[in-house]
Amino acid sequence: MQTIKIIKNRSDIGAGTRGSDLGIDAIEIAAINKGNQYFNQHEFEDVETHNESIYDKVNNSFAKRIGHVLEQCTRLSISVRKALQANNFPVVLSGDHSSALGTISGIKAAYPDKKLGVIWIDAHADLHSPYTSPSGNIHGMPLAAALNSDNLDCQINKVNEETENFWRSLKNIGVEGAKLSPEHLVYFGVRSTEEPEDQQIKEMNLRNYMVDEIRYRGLSVCVQEALSQLEGCDHIYISFDVDSMDCDLVSYGTGTPVPKGFDPQEAIDMIKEIIASNKVVCLEFVEVNPLLDTKGNVMAETAFEILDEVTSSISKYL
Repeated sequence: MQTIKIIKNRSDIGAGTRGSDLGIDAIEIAAINKGNQYFNQHEFEDVETHNESIYDKVNNSFAKRIGHVLEQCTRLSISVRKALQANNFPVVLSGDHSSALGTISGIKAAYPDKKLGVIWIDAHADLHSPYTSPSGNIHGMPLAAALNSDNLDCQINKVNEETENFWRSLKNIGVEGAKLSPEHLVYFGVRSTEEPEDQQIKEMNLRNYMVDEIRYRGLSVCVQEALSQLEGCDHIYISFDVDSMDCDLVSYGTGTPVPKGFDPQEAIDMIKEIIASNKVVCLEFVEVNPLLDTKGNVMAETAFEILDEVTSSISKYL
């Protein structure tokens, strides 16, 4: 019988703002304060981190700390692969969103001959490469790496050879080359992008269900449409970035908050309906940053409420 395994990846080295490495502990504190035994009910694993690398001099300005991000994503990839091969359902709790590359790579390594669909619930497209990134923060690059995309047509940065080599290695974690096809990537809630990403979205014909569309057409209609698009996929991975939620409504406790996002119930309903497809093999929560939370621990508390609700749904399909 398949069981849930929590993988805790307390790394924030791919972000531009420190503190998301504390997000997992903040979520656990939210559970403890509610008297909820969630974190005592499931097997868990702590992934070794490299957070001390934030003190290193940044040599790769267009892909900051890329060598250590490569190490971190490789570690996470191995943990996810082993969990899946041991018949576990990995619930990954990560710091910054660069981790998603490790998770996706781990799923693909476990199922190299299967087609993977990705549902990306986020305010951001995360499609930059070192060649296009205005910030050099790798939490804005995981999907470009997973799609094996450099987007050289929109190049603005002159990248050195060391960075190019690390970037090549990032794109080949787990298995060589692309981990998914563009038609098997669906966005929910993306509303903050830069021009190179807009170009990629257009060229790859990526589907983005924006908040207003979902509310106008109906959440279930949009989710079912997305699942129809992924019908040819054997497995689905859900990546949930808490900045997909409305920062004015919920909290600013995340690295890159964006207004006019989802409310918590919409996030719950969305994830639960995707899980009901019975194709989901991994779920990841990212970017809770308690250091930025002006309301106390509200973002982590909200993230835990969502996590607890959707984990109950996962259990039904194991």
